[in-house]
Amino acid sequence: MRGIFAVRRMLRNGVYCGSLYSSVAEIASSSNPATATIPCSYSFSFSSSVTKPSWSIPVSQHYFNRNHSSSSGQSSVVVVESEDQFNSLLRKVQDESLPAVFYFTAAWCGPCRVISPLIGELSEKYTNVTTYKIDIDLEGLRAALDKLDISAVPTLHFFKGGKKVSEIVGADAQRLKTIMENLYK
Repeated sequence: MRGIFAVRRMLRNGVYCGSLYSSVAEIASSSNPATATIPCSYSFSFSSSVTKPSWSIPVSQHYFNRNHSSSSGQSSVVVVESEDQFNSLLRKVQDESLPAVFYFTAAWCGPCRVISPLIGELSEKYTNVTTYKIDIDLEGLRAALDKLDISAVPTLHFFKGGKKVSEIVGADAQRLKTIMENLYK
């Protein structure tokens, strides 16, 4: 029953993240975790039609059997809690040419939950970069999401020198690692 309410909320908000499982634990218990994949459709549109390109995301066993708390480094993930805070942080990153990652996510998005631990690890590794986590379901963010052309979750925007230099749409762990290495090394 919970699933139907999440789908209604996604459609009402104009966002589609077609994870077929409600949690990573379901994936681990439903198949061989060594070869588990998350079947996903990642696109949404603010028009009436929803396009759904599909692909599968391999899920590493590493994410099923580990403690996700930080013990080694200082995490640089900042949870954005309002539209005003988001706008202020975006201006600050642009004006002061700060290295930053804006991570657009949603609580109901399965692929977001899969990629989130890796984002936390990378924020510990690259301490000079601040990661801002933005829940797209926050009140008042619709105008900012439209302006930034956020059309799927997870979406990551990478800033360097005050400008957006790269973007990832979807839970692509290898591409995330590569971009972080190339930009912020």
